[in-house]
Amino acid sequence: VYSEDPALERHFKGHKNAVTCVHFNPNSKQLASGSADKTVMIWNLAPKGRALRFFGHQDAVTGVQFSPSGKRVASSSKDRTVRLWTPSMKGECAVFRAHTAAVRSVAFSADGLRLVTASDDKSVKVWSVDRQSFIYSLNQHTNWVRCARFSPDGRLIVSCGDDRTVRLWDTSTKHCLNCFSDCSGSSTFVDFNSNGTCIGSSGADSSLNIWDIRTNKLIQHYKVHSEGINSFSFHPSNNFLITGSSDHTVKVLDLLEGRLIYTLHGHKGAVTSVAFSQAGDLFASGGGDRQILLWRTNFDSKSYQDVLQKHGRRATPDPPPHLSDIYPRSPHLHHPQDSAVQVLNISVRLQIMSPFVIFSGFLRHGFVHRSVQRWPTHAPSAAGNQTGAFSTGKGRREEEETVLTHPLEVFSTHASSLDSTLQHIVRQLDILTQTVSVLEERLTLTEDRMKECLLHQSQILQNLQASREQQRSGSHTPPHPFT
Repeated sequence: VYSEDPALERHFKGHKNAVTCVHFNPNSKQLASGSADKTVMIWNLAPKGRALRFFGHQDAVTGVQFSPSGKRVASSSKDRTVRLWTPSMKGECAVFRAHTAAVRSVAFSADGLRLVTASDDKSVKVWSVDRQSFIYSLNQHTNWVRCARFSPDGRLIVSCGDDRTVRLWDTSTKHCLNCFSDCSGSSTFVDFNSNGTCIGSSGADSSLNIWDIRTNKLIQHYKVHSEGINSFSFHPSNNFLITGSSDHTVKVLDLLEGRLIYTLHGHKGAVTSVAFSQAGDLFASGGGDRQILLWRTNFDSKSYQDVLQKHGRRATPDPPPHLSDIYPRSPHLHHPQDSAVQVLNISVRLQIMSPFVIFSGFLRHGFVHRSVQRWPTHAPSAAGNQTGAFSTGKGRREEEETVLTHPLEVFSTHASSLDSTLQHIVRQLDILTQTVSVLEERLTLTEDRMKECLLHQSQILQNLQASREQQRSGSHTPPHPFT
């Protein structure tokens, strides 16, 4: 294992259903998560730190985000509400009766004064955090809206949804500035990069597009997953991007080189959410397997040029398609560390219910083989031992749970050169198909315009002929044929 490869640091278990969303506190000391089990959890990233579970939502939690100050956490839910939590033992929260259908996402503006929400009621809404009141709504989507985010300067909002469009809005005029539509399925997730010059959008068709909003042009297109992409996150440097997919993998993209550099196998189900920490040294992934994996970025610990040089040494000089991987000489696992799990019986009052409080101390490590090619295939993952126990915060001890898993051995294998060649050909055919489709549309448009021109010209000639006949009949009377 190379020191600059991503390393699995810890994993957290506590949710009783799929983890749907994750987000780091800007101070990088806490991680928030939401789940289909209707709860929000705040994980303390310090060694032997406790985690807090908050009850209140009546349906699956779909989105969670810390405020820029880290003093509040917003969560959205299918129960049509948004809740604003104080991430402390008191567990206080305010409730926004936000939409008339499931709320799919929630996000703070960079100044922390506003929230933007997206919903199945086809609308995007903006809220005041301090007044806890509705401000305005954006309503041009024609189907469910899956995600909405503020730009870093707060002047723009980007949203996407099941109408297969990505819309860019001006927050001052409330007008839709642009509408991007370049995916064959639902658009699942959207976000700005850290400087606000580009937006990324992912689709249920497993595609990822990056648009430059200064020129309104598509500048990068990736199709590296075999199933839909549920979430992605830009690295603060804008040099890297991570994606989470229903194909059970997390992938790391090198945006400057325009290629896939890592495929991480660790989840045993769909990866539903991924997020970088604010410093970019950590990233987290949550999945349908009810667990959250915490990774050390590592590949950004060196200068970018050093990383590129390492890539160059590992790549074969042969022209593509080719695959080059580094395999360890023998299977390797970091020595597992003992991690005690304490049970905290703490009675805490919430506005709705007492929060669930657990202590989490899972410390396991793994490794990943490095991939330096754009078209990887999938690989199995191995697994080892863990135990965990928890209790409710109502003072009522739950039955202790012992969860047996295996230390994660993270690795990647690849198909033969023939497989990669075929995959490359399929991708080129997809591009050709899209090009032909665009050309057909343009040809059809040209034909319609030519028909309109010919019809217009024919009408002009008829009018001209009619006017000439009128002039002739008015100027003289034709002689009688018998005179």
